[in-house]
Amino acid sequence: MCDFLAPSTLRQSYRGYKSTANTPFWGGSPDASPDTKSRTSKPKYVLSQKQREFLDGALRVNQAGELAATLIYKAQTPQVVRSHPHLRPLMKHMYDQEAGHFSTFNQMIAKHQIRPTAMYPIWQVAATFLGWSTGAMGREAAMACTEAVETEIGSHYNEQVREILSWQAEAESRGEELDDELKDMLVTFRRIRDEELEHLDHAVENDAKEARPYDPLVNIIRFGCRTAINISEKI
Repeated sequence: MCDFLAPSTLRQSYRGYKSTANTPFWGGSPDASPDTKSRTSKPKYVLSQKQREFLDGALRVNQAGELAATLIYKAQTPQVVRSHPHLRPLMKHMYDQEAGHFSTFNQMIAKHQIRPTAMYPIWQVAATFLGWSTGAMGREAAMACTEAVETEIGSHYNEQVREILSWQAEAESRGEELDDELKDMLVTFRRIRDEELEHLDHAVENDAKEARPYDPLVNIIRFGCRTAINISEKI
C-alpha cells in the first residue's frame, strides 16, 4: 500500500536494521581513531546508552509521523480542492513539505540502521482513513485535523530539540562539543518543527476552528497522535 511514498530501503525486511543503541554511529565513539580525534578543536561529547536509545525512538517516531502526514494530505486533497479549488496550491505546498520531511527521515533511519516502527502498516491505514474521513467532512474538518496533528507534532519536535540542546549544554560545560552530525540533526529538527507549525497556522487561517464538532474532533485526533507517538517510540 502506497509503496511509492517509501524508498526501497524501507521496503526491505526489517532484519536489515539494527539499533544505534548498540552501534556507535554518533560522534564521540570510543572506537574513533586517534588521528580523527586530533583533528577536532574540542573533544567530542560521548552519548550514553540512554541518549542513543532516545535518538532511536526519536527518528523512528519522526519517520512514522511524516509518513502519516503525507498520507493524510494525499487522502484529503481531492475532496478539499473539489469544493475549494483555490486551496489546491496550499494543499500541494503542505504535502510537498511533508514529503520532504518523510524523505529526510527515511534517509536518517537507513543511514543509522534504525528499525522502522513495526506499526508501519497500521499507521498507513489509519492515516489514510483519517485523511479521507476529515476530507469528506469538509474543508473546516480537514483543517481542524491539520491543526490537531501539527499541535502534537510541533510539541514533540520541541521536546526533541530541548533534549539535544541539553546535551549541548552539558558538552559545553565539560569543554566538549557535539558531533557535527548531531549538530546538523538539531538544525533539521528545528527547521521541520517550524514548517509543521507553519501548517498549523495555515489551518487556523482557513477556518479550522469552524469545524463541527470542533472540540471532540480535535481532542480525539490529538489523543490518537499522542498514542501513536508513544507506541512508535517503543515498537
